[in-house]
Amino acid sequence: MRALLSGNEAIARGAYEYGVQVATGYPGTPSSEILENIARYPEIYAEWSVNEKVAMDAAIGAAYAGRRALVTMKQVGMNVASDSFFYAVYTGVKGGLLIVTADDPGMYSSQNEQDNRHYARFAKMPMVEPADSQEAKDMVGLGLELSEAWDTPVLLRTVMRISHSGSPVELGQRPPRDNSPVALERNPHKLVSTCLWARDRHPVVEDRLQRLAEYACTVSVNRIEWGDRRLGIVTSGPVYHYAHEVWPDASYLKLGLPYPLPTALIRRFADGVERLLVLEELDPFLEEQIKALGISCQGKALFPLTGELTPAVLVESAAAAGLIAAPPPLPPPLPLPGRSPVFCPGCPHRSTFYLLNRMKNVVVAGDIGCYNLGALPPFDATDTMGSMGASIGVAHGFDVANISDPFVAVIGDSTFFHAGIAPLLNIVHNGGKSTVVILDNHTTAMTGHQDHPGTAVRLGGAPATRVDIADVVQACGVHDVHRVNAFEIKAVRRALKDALAFDGPSVVLVEGPCFFVGPGPAGAYEVDPAACVACGVCFRLGCPAIVRSDEVYPANGKPQAFIDPVLCVGCDMCAQVCGPGAIHPVDEPVSGVEQ
Repeated sequence: MRALLSGNEAIARGAYEYGVQVATGYPGTPSSEILENIARYPEIYAEWSVNEKVAMDAAIGAAYAGRRALVTMKQVGMNVASDSFFYAVYTGVKGGLLIVTADDPGMYSSQNEQDNRHYARFAKMPMVEPADSQEAKDMVGLGLELSEAWDTPVLLRTVMRISHSGSPVELGQRPPRDNSPVALERNPHKLVSTCLWARDRHPVVEDRLQRLAEYACTVSVNRIEWGDRRLGIVTSGPVYHYAHEVWPDASYLKLGLPYPLPTALIRRFADGVERLLVLEELDPFLEEQIKALGISCQGKALFPLTGELTPAVLVESAAAAGLIAAPPPLPPPLPLPGRSPVFCPGCPHRSTFYLLNRMKNVVVAGDIGCYNLGALPPFDATDTMGSMGASIGVAHGFDVANISDPFVAVIGDSTFFHAGIAPLLNIVHNGGKSTVVILDNHTTAMTGHQDHPGTAVRLGGAPATRVDIADVVQACGVHDVHRVNAFEIKAVRRALKDALAFDGPSVVLVEGPCFFVGPGPAGAYEVDPAACVACGVCFRLGCPAIVRSDEVYPANGKPQAFIDPVLCVGCDMCAQVCGPGAIHPVDEPVSGVEQ
């Protein structure tokens, strides 16, 4: 039986068919759907862990116990998890351990474009790289088999185009797995990675890597496809398909197990072609290693170091290098109006950034989440953003650097649990005076509404103990804590001002559910044209439901506001900021609103 699956769905199917028993991870585009699909198979225990390192350690523990385990994350999550999988390469694993990293060439949903193939080389573990959904499923099995046969974690590296594109997949069945309790095979000399014993493991790791390089020359996922020998192309992942569109008759060395490098196979292929190209997205990972073998090849001198190597990019670069004839120019694209991403209608974060925009002298250290949209128009309120949990640490840096302006750190509920507690403890311990604004929308919204310790359910819908953020903050030693409703603008404004005035660490907990997890506001609002003075204040909320109407206020010649009843969800913020009181619920009379 065949099915059309995305790469993420195919990896989940591979976890099912190849006997994964424990799956962990932390959500992050383009990887989030992997674990969500795995959770549909009751035979597999699946959880969203509090962060990637915790997920990695849990999967390692399951593999130590002999269970097949999979851990998944986006490319930057590997930075968080690296402390753990580095030691697991030394200790080895009993059950198969597959680490799935979803990279993001082109930075469609990421703050950087890092190439995680380097982690395989850095940690000295093998890596598989699928080129389509069928290979994504099959390489789950290959990776687990390699892991168990060679006593090492294995990296499966996918990219956005594989994660989110669909192609046909042949479905199989799950073999029976014994889920009865197991006893850990205790071997401290191997599993305790203290410096004294880890020294004995390092030669094992190096020997294993050399033997894996020999194996890589024999495995079927690394294959030579002879064609026109005037041009040979070494490639992997989706670029293999892109290259075939541009050079359908060339000879190919397709690498599905690109690390450790199959050196003998590469030498045989290079000797059989007149000109050798290495096509790979992002860094010259393969090219540099091939050149280090003394093999002449071309790669990043002709093709871009950044972004995706789509067929259009390959054609443009190849034509510029004289490899192919220049194609006829395409007609220019139709002009489209620019539009910044904005908060959804009814988003609870809107009030905070509306106010921070008006507090012009307040410096805002931002973090990863939907609220990063606060850096864009119409708010233009965020001054820094780096990584998960960085906002609180950066704010402490502002404090100890004694910057002249007041400042706040803004962080979401899921990100606070992920990486925000430790820097908050650091502020308290070191006598800091930072203000931290925690935006609690009761979900991990940006990546698709996954659970976290502050929600009452866990992956799969089972009930969970909800951890109260205010209790955690107070347990960290913060005594000035303000808990406010995100949909009450005056209350949020007062809490921000009071927290900034406090001489010590302070936290403002702004609570309001994401509209898509609710229950939130309901109903709709409308603008009374007779009362609207076209002041434009409501536009500063950046709500997609509020648009400029065709009606003009005669006194200033500016367009009046209009609320699209299809988009409006009744959050009431526009009515709260409307000085003339021109905004009111549909079918209710106009009433003045105190500003």
